[in-house]
Amino acid sequence: MSDSFIDEEKKPSEETGGAGNGSGLRFPIIRGSSKRSLSLFSDISAPEVLKRSKMECKIIDEDMMMDELDDDLDEMPPSPSTPVPNFANSPVALRAIPRSTGTKKIAIKNFRKRGNSENNEAVEWKSLEDAVSAIHTHQSIQHSLEELYKMVTNVCTNEKASEMYDKLLALSKQHLTNDLNDKLIAVKDVSPVDFLRMVNQLWNNYCAQTLMIRNVFLYLDRTFILNRPEIMSIWDGSLNIFCEVIVNNPYVRERLVKDLISQIADERNGIQMDRPLIRSLLRMLSNLHIYEQVFEGAFIDSSRELYQTEGINLSRDLEITAYLNHVKRRLDEEFDRIQVYLDVGTKKPLISVVEETLITSHMKAFVSKGLDSLIDGDRLEDLTLLFKILDRVGIDGLTLLKTHFTDYIKKHGKAIVMDTNREKEMVPDLIKFKNKLDRIVSTCFGNNDKMIQSLKDSFDYCVNARQNKPAELIAKYIDMKLRSGNKEASDEELDQIMDKLITLFRFIHGKDVFEAFYKKDLAKRLLHSKSASVDAEKAMLCKLKQECGAGFTQRLEGMFKDMEMSKDLGIAFKKHTEAEAKERDEQLCSNAEFNISILTMGQWPNYEYAEATKYCSATLPKDLCLYLNAYQNFYVNKHNGRKLQWQHSLGHCLVKGTFGRGVTKELQVSLFQTMILLLFNDPAKKSWTLEEIEAETRIDKKELNRSLVSMACGRKDYRVLSKFPKGRDVEKGDRFEVNDQLSVNLYRIKINQVQLKETEEEHAQTEEQVNQDRVYAVDAAVVRVMKTRKMLSHSDLIQELFKQLRFPVNATDLKTRIASLMEREFITRDANDPNTYHYVA
Repeated sequence: MSDSFIDEEKKPSEETGGAGNGSGLRFPIIRGSSKRSLSLFSDISAPEVLKRSKMECKIIDEDMMMDELDDDLDEMPPSPSTPVPNFANSPVALRAIPRSTGTKKIAIKNFRKRGNSENNEAVEWKSLEDAVSAIHTHQSIQHSLEELYKMVTNVCTNEKASEMYDKLLALSKQHLTNDLNDKLIAVKDVSPVDFLRMVNQLWNNYCAQTLMIRNVFLYLDRTFILNRPEIMSIWDGSLNIFCEVIVNNPYVRERLVKDLISQIADERNGIQMDRPLIRSLLRMLSNLHIYEQVFEGAFIDSSRELYQTEGINLSRDLEITAYLNHVKRRLDEEFDRIQVYLDVGTKKPLISVVEETLITSHMKAFVSKGLDSLIDGDRLEDLTLLFKILDRVGIDGLTLLKTHFTDYIKKHGKAIVMDTNREKEMVPDLIKFKNKLDRIVSTCFGNNDKMIQSLKDSFDYCVNARQNKPAELIAKYIDMKLRSGNKEASDEELDQIMDKLITLFRFIHGKDVFEAFYKKDLAKRLLHSKSASVDAEKAMLCKLKQECGAGFTQRLEGMFKDMEMSKDLGIAFKKHTEAEAKERDEQLCSNAEFNISILTMGQWPNYEYAEATKYCSATLPKDLCLYLNAYQNFYVNKHNGRKLQWQHSLGHCLVKGTFGRGVTKELQVSLFQTMILLLFNDPAKKSWTLEEIEAETRIDKKELNRSLVSMACGRKDYRVLSKFPKGRDVEKGDRFEVNDQLSVNLYRIKINQVQLKETEEEHAQTEEQVNQDRVYAVDAAVVRVMKTRKMLSHSDLIQELFKQLRFPVNATDLKTRIASLMEREFITRDANDPNTYHYVA
């Protein structure tokens, strides 16, 4: 800063106030017809302007004044009467020159040079040096900060800024050297905490001192240094000196890093430490730009050594839950240290060390040791923690978890499927197992795509580990849930169970096996009116249709249509018989109700054909024979060209029986059981032998044995016949009588459950039918492919068949069927290439 003086000669009119404007002193500059005015000071009235020897002006920024004057002078043309001043080497002053026209004109004159000799510079620097020393030693300063600021300005003005900058840094260096020797080197026996506090105190004091010194030398910092990028600012230069003298001292540097690491190690071991102290020292290293060079590398190495030893010992000694919690605690602690006092750049290498030493190096050991126990115990929180920890190490961790998860599913799922002693519990066990795995994947594994796919592939392997059996048992389990006697669940719960069963069904490869057993069980439910709900049945069909398409459920839907059509035909037949009863036979509709189900061949399971005339002439009651003949005539007249085949094995009756002491019961029995019971209506014969019953009824021997066992060897309370001798099986020579001691309290007794139970012959027949259907399906697929492609190699044909067939089949079976088609001349081999087939049109 510099002083400026304004010299003005007042006009007579100005002394009286005539020429003043009353608002302030203005100096207009006239150029042509335009005028500009430069206002230098705030409201100063004309009478208050003093002469040059007495007037003192407020200090202003000379740079601003020079810029404004340069702009104005550039616009003014040089005048012969007005010499152009030289601003090259001296400051300038303004002088107002009065003119006769009443306006004032600006005159530019050089500032008077101050008398700053070398002695004055030495005195000023001595004062500045004393002030800097006083700041470093916490003593009072003799001069005010304003006076010191002016001294710095004067030295800079006289082109001594560079020397002053060097001397200032030298003073700081000397002060730090003294502190190093007195406060750090001389006291080597102090504890680590005391040493760190001494370094921190030295750093904090030095920063405060440097900040005050910078304020004193602010003019130097903003003029001399600012325009010289190669020179560091006072603050940066002072920090550089601190780094050079204090931190880079071998003893201080080694002990500083060692004590910092030891303090953090103590905190890791549970010992409380002074966190603000550590944070301050680490911020010091960061501000000095030596954090990575001095501290971070050594800190990461010590952390790796600690966690490597810890990982080896704890992964061997601890259970998986305890080890996972330990790893989580260590990660949380390190994140907290990064948040509180470590540099943010340390986060990545430090966390990588923890993950590598505690997770990656030991994840195979603790996953293989503890994953099965976590899943078996349904410990969802621990499984969630395991997934999060393994997810931290990227694809390797998730791949390892996926592999062990897959092995667990295959091992336990296959055990469920292959257990022949628990076939009845297979389906509910699979549902329970699948629900458990779904819950783990969704809750613990966050529905990770890899884990979802692992669950699907593994469960697919389990369900199909035993060929055909799971499909059969799922169909039977559905049958059990859809029967009318099942009251375990409400409609909503039943729908949820069906959804779970459809999920299992989705994994089945041999869906044709499921279809065969499901269709046979559905037929029994429909024919014997055992369905829990028609809506539930149709809802299940809808689910199957959505899963496999309309072609899969076409026959099943046709079965429902047949039942509805049979009801309509029954109503029409009843009206028809009532209209003709009086004319043809009064007894036709008087004693019994009669219902017939018309089944479309091909849509229902295959049943053995039994001739109606055989049963009518030999054993069927007279009324029943009349009903059969009347209905057949009615149906043939209504549907010309159609033929009925009676399936008496599917018939069932409701018979009223009277037992000892006049006890009356209603017996729900099969048609064959009815034929046997009607034999005991003969009052002349109270007992019948097995051979007599067989000869009289002419029922197939196996069916006869099943019917007699159900009535004479079943539950004791439900035995309507007594067998002599007693036993659980029917043998030759056994004699049967009506059980007059029947003690069941129920009025209606269901004995025809034997019809709903599947025999070994029926099971074998169903499997044989499935295999035959598969043969037809393979033949049709081969012909269809060859008809489309005309010519195809053997390998391509096999691959195409694998894609089209919806049941499991091996290449050997396909080769057999191809050979069969060649024998029947559907396809032929190429004459030149035996591995190529041609379609024969």
